[in-house]
Amino acid sequence: MNEKTLTKVPEVTLIFWIIKIAATTLGETGGDTVSMTLNWGYLLGTALFLTLLAVLVVWQTAAKKFHPYLYWATIVASTTAGTTMADFADRSLGIGYTGGSTILFLCLMATLALWYWSLGSISVETVNTPKVEAFYWAAITFSQTLGTALGDWLADTGGFGYEGGALVFGAGLAVLAALYYWTKISRVTLFWAAFILTRPLGATVGDLLDKPIRHGGLDMSRPLASAVIAVFIIGCILLLPQRAGAHPGQSETAS
Repeated sequence: MNEKTLTKVPEVTLIFWIIKIAATTLGETGGDTVSMTLNWGYLLGTALFLTLLAVLVVWQTAAKKFHPYLYWATIVASTTAGTTMADFADRSLGIGYTGGSTILFLCLMATLALWYWSLGSISVETVNTPKVEAFYWAAITFSQTLGTALGDWLADTGGFGYEGGALVFGAGLAVLAALYYWTKISRVTLFWAAFILTRPLGATVGDLLDKPIRHGGLDMSRPLASAVIAVFIIGCILLLPQRAGAHPGQSETAS
């Protein structure tokens, strides 16, 4: 089929990645604001943000077309829930950053495998039915949570610190960009790899902004940092409008 079918997600462009990184940074500072600054703790913070995420995913799924504010609100909810869930698993459950990262990686791989087995594609260009959206948002949430755990693992267990972690993940994204432009590696594989890596990049930047100076951060106010990042995201959506992605009909799947 040659007819274009609109999806429920935005086109994957440079603007998409800029907002995505900002959203992951907001997820880190926002999650820390609730769990640490407001002293809700990781369990209550996780319950709050998972509830918000569930409401937004239902709203997003019920929508008939792509709505940028709704989409990015859902992304922010997933990344904030990912922050508190990863912190709860790593710290409150005592499984550590390595154990948490391993479990979350396996959960993400299982979700993507089930998605591919069920529908024949894990391309975001096919996200336009409730069933695909269910797989999409499950994979998004696991990838956000995994990214948080990876960021903490590299910064703390790996000894890179927040600045070093941001540089490592930034370099990883640069490598993926080079592979995108100069190789024929599957675009779907590169997308999910980049989506995972933008999360720890945002997490380490968020930690760099709000962690105490003695822990390698800049000790900024978490609520203030969150507000500034939120304004930046809204400004990007206002000034740099996004279009819904499209794919060539239901019979063709991305490889």
